[in-house]
Amino acid sequence: MPIVPDVSASAGHQDDDRGAAQPSGPLFRDETPPAPPAPPAQKPQEPMTGAPHPAPAPQKKSAGRDLGAAIGVGVGLGAVIVASLFIRKAVFVGVIAVAVVVGLWELTSRLEERKGIKAPLVPLAVGGAAMVVAGYVRGAEGAWVAMALTALAVLVWRMTEPPEGYLKDVTAGVFAAFYVPFLATFVALMLTAGDGPQRVLTFLVLTVVSDTGAYAIGWRFGKHKLAPRISPGKTREGLLGAVTFAMAAGALCMHFLIDDGTWWQGLLIGLAVAASATLGDLGESMIKRDLGIKDMGTLLPGHGGIMDRLDSLLPTAPVVWLLLVAFVGTG
Repeated sequence: MPIVPDVSASAGHQDDDRGAAQPSGPLFRDETPPAPPAPPAQKPQEPMTGAPHPAPAPQKKSAGRDLGAAIGVGVGLGAVIVASLFIRKAVFVGVIAVAVVVGLWELTSRLEERKGIKAPLVPLAVGGAAMVVAGYVRGAEGAWVAMALTALAVLVWRMTEPPEGYLKDVTAGVFAAFYVPFLATFVALMLTAGDGPQRVLTFLVLTVVSDTGAYAIGWRFGKHKLAPRISPGKTREGLLGAVTFAMAAGALCMHFLIDDGTWWQGLLIGLAVAASATLGDLGESMIKRDLGIKDMGTLLPGHGGIMDRLDSLLPTAPVVWLLLVAFVGTG
């Protein structure tokens, strides 16, 4: 997911499902805590003389994380990404590869800690980085070949361990290879076009704007739950905000950034981004609920881990790549 501040359940309606996991309370902040036991009945007391006690002040909406740290980290990451994107394409490919390797490390670590699943990290990390580079150098065909070789490497590498748990370990490894590096490869494919940096910037802006719109509108107006069993904090009003913000940003980006792009194409891309980003966020929420964790990592203060920032970006990359190719070609 892109960098968007989170909000706790005490803030009322909001569009995030991450919060502190307490042994005696709900795992996620957007879950309703159990009602405390009623106090024992007491005899009525005589009214006290003097000034009445003032009514308690209403609670103010507050963020569930350190907003200062979250904003600072978000601005810093954004600056690094934009700078690497426009300085040299190869540098940005390296940034993608590093993010992929760190994301794989977080995912495989949580799988082993919470489920005892040992997806082999070494072939995943090497194959994942190679997948991104192959996609940039050789296109979609190179990405598919690298994906197949990575899956094969996972199968062979796991053979060096005892056979118990082999099937679940390699299944998780192939899933991780597809979920993180293969989907990230579509960002490298966007970069190969003549206006590649502008295409990648459009992809990033639309995903961030979609998440921001969902957060802002859901936090302020959200009342109707979108998927309460998966992420009780997400609302239909938040989804409407994501669609509205993303479509407006898409029209502007296609008109001003993309060669031969038109505003109506941006509306369609923005609509698709809002849908894919929301589904991506819900997908990782399912994974984290199954694992019983609130974040995939702690690398980014105020945000969690790298995977917590990639959740909406990863499934959105192939959608934006495909629509840009359909509308304006490969460049």
